[in-house]
Amino acid sequence: MAFNYTTEEQKKTVDQSMLLCCKFFISEGRNIATLDAIERAARSNLETVIVNKFHDRTYNRARYNLVSYVLHDCTGNAIYSPLQQTVVAMAEAAFNAINLEFHDGAHPRLGAVDDIVFHPLACASLDDAAWLAKSVAADIGNQFNVPVFLYAAAHPTGKQLDAIRRELGYYRPNSIGNQWAGWTMPDILPQTPDEGPIVVTRSRGISMIGAQSWVTLYNIPLLSTDVSAARRIARKVSARGGGLPTVQTLGIVCEDSTEIACMLLEPNRVGADRVQNLVEILAAQEGLDVEKGYYTDLSPEMIVEQYMNLISAKKSSP
Repeated sequence: MAFNYTTEEQKKTVDQSMLLCCKFFISEGRNIATLDAIERAARSNLETVIVNKFHDRTYNRARYNLVSYVLHDCTGNAIYSPLQQTVVAMAEAAFNAINLEFHDGAHPRLGAVDDIVFHPLACASLDDAAWLAKSVAADIGNQFNVPVFLYAAAHPTGKQLDAIRRELGYYRPNSIGNQWAGWTMPDILPQTPDEGPIVVTRSRGISMIGAQSWVTLYNIPLLSTDVSAARRIARKVSARGGGLPTVQTLGIVCEDSTEIACMLLEPNRVGADRVQNLVEILAAQEGLDVEKGYYTDLSPEMIVEQYMNLISAKKSSP
């Protein structure tokens, strides 16, 4: 259910220390018209701000970081965020423009709208993020007939994203060269989704929607096209492979090299420097050179600062 807060008195109740960030991942990084349509949908709500975006042609994938406030009732429960309407509008634009059957890229994916994750910022709570994740999941599952799997704080038992993806075959390449192409999964899913139908529309695929504390995304280039070596290194770095705790990794093909794409689930516990160091050690054992890694997004503090600046600029513009 959407709440419409439009009066000046209601706007005064907005607490700008209660903020949520949405990372919205789509399976498109090449078609400018499609990316423009999705961005127009994001900008249609003036109370939501795009603070950062990342497009990758080789991955054929894009991510938008959006921020807005969350309102609570008198008992402290979240009841409204402009992000809900904005994210659903972006999903509609993506489903209308992206056909997963014709998609190919170097990054794994299961859906046109592949992943949506909500993070609490400033004084907002993980419960706020989980509420919004579940609300958006219900909208997307019901309005667009897309199977949605919840994860982390949005999941009833806290099941993690990588575990669900593994069960659905996300990490298994299905094509030579681009690694992932078209749709090769069964039309009827082996697991029942949390929202939406068990039958998949091939053009739209599956969406993952979750809520968790801030996750840092950090990629490390290897000066090699040997994807097998990249995947061996990635596995040894990951927590699942006995490497660093709270680190998830992927070995991915790029245009003339490979990369270790890393998700740092607790960046204050295991940061990018430790990951970089271990990758360099393991790459040396493979006889490979490594470049300095790079972040694909901003820090939470930078996200909040960017949001406040952009909101102030909107309010002061005629």
